Amino acid sequence: MAATPPAYDLAIRTDEKRLRAALAGAARTPFWLEDPGRPTPEPALTGSTTADLLVIGGGYCGLWTALIAKESDPKRDVVLVEGNEIAWAASGRNGGFVEASLTHGAENGRRHFADELPVLDALAAENFADFEATLARHGIDAEFTRDGVLAVATEPHQVGELRAAATAGTTFYDRERLGTLVRSPLFRAGLMQHEGAAVVHPAKLAWGLKAACLRLGVRIFENTPVTEIKDQTSCVRASTWAGSITARKVALATNGFPSLLKRNRLLTVPVYDYVLMTEPLTEAQIDEIGWRKNFGISDSSRQFHYYRKTADNRILWGGYDVVYHKGGGIRPEHDQNPETFTRLADHFMRTFPQLGDVRFSHAWGGMIDMCTQLAAFQGRAMGGKVAYSSGFTGLGVAATRYGATVMIDLLDGRDTVRTRMKMAKRKPLPVPPEPVLYPAVQVIRSAIARSDRNGGRDGFILKAANAFGFSFDS
Repeated sequence: MAATPPAYDLAIRTDEKRLRAALAGAARTPFWLEDPGRPTPEPALTGSTTADLLVIGGGYCGLWTALIAKESDPKRDVVLVEGNEIAWAASGRNGGFVEASLTHGAENGRRHFADELPVLDALAAENFADFEATLARHGIDAEFTRDGVLAVATEPHQVGELRAAATAGTTFYDRERLGTLVRSPLFRAGLMQHEGAAVVHPAKLAWGLKAACLRLGVRIFENTPVTEIKDQTSCVRASTWAGSITARKVALATNGFPSLLKRNRLLTVPVYDYVLMTEPLTEAQIDEIGWRKNFGISDSSRQFHYYRKTADNRILWGGYDVVYHKGGGIRPEHDQNPETFTRLADHFMRTFPQLGDVRFSHAWGGMIDMCTQLAAFQGRAMGGKVAYSSGFTGLGVAATRYGATVMIDLLDGRDTVRTRMKMAKRKPLPVPPEPVLYPAVQVIRSAIARSDRNGGRDGFILKAANAFGFSFDS
């Protein structure tokens, strides 16, 4: 008997004419940023100012840092600067999955933090609860929905893996029962994670955090990129295009952008992820796939897809391709990848053929700050006056809040459970510089694809990379 081809077999493809029609007219901008509630940017900094705490970077990590710092000490003078607009980068482009894990999942946690995993799991649960409580306390309407996240098996070997991964906080669904939640001819089983899993409108989350910061007295300057920071013995001076900030303490939340600390520039690498957004589904289309609740979904392959519904019944569909552009440049043109958009459309139609001639309203991409341990790291510099957190590798919507708390602990000189974790004391393996990095990434990507085609069994390359602590993912 011939072997069953993989669910997303490269030898099979949806009709090209149908793919072109589905993508025709799709806006090449992030759907989330078109929300009518998008706030006006704060003015840029001109001239010089001072601060007790300067936060560099206005994504989730920077916003959480400023908010928590101000809540913990209302008298602290906090300034946040963002090089562009709040939510323009990853914080306004992601899929909106809020997962408690600080370790990029249990398997990666066992690989890098095995002896600390029980403590990290407890910290993750605490951070997730505080995340939700903060939204309620500040009245942030981020469309936070706790219907869980469903992992689905699309290959035979994944069924047993999901069954074995079931815990008290999850529910396993065989193929027949899974049809009561969502229906696809590719789904063989599912595992629903009930605790520590939600979805949000990512841009509304960032804008809500920004508004909360402003209400508490944080001074925010947008379109104010910092070009360098210098140690001034008792303080740190940050230079911008049109001014400077002198601060007693600095929190770096620049993530995938080149670090202002040269020693950290090989600890993260910018990789690009891409997504599609459908037009709103009709009630009849939703009936066809049976997806009534607003839980997120991801498949269980190494090259995985993630997808979720929006408040107006669209489906966001992303993942699979993780692209490193040669040289590591971060450029607007990298936000577009027609080849990946076509591949994603093809995979969507194979997953939900019941939806017929569905069309996509938006197609976009964005940069992720990947590090080789696939989980964020924190640390200090300049005699403890500077702290940093980066390397979230695509699972940062909740974890950025935790990174913010670690930075504040480090800057305040507090010895806490968080500062004693390896994440705050040990750096991930650096990525090799160019010209070695680009071919190395292609080799790893090919090995990951072979693993998926080979029943999830890792070959020599992936085993060797894992042994040396070098992982590649999003």
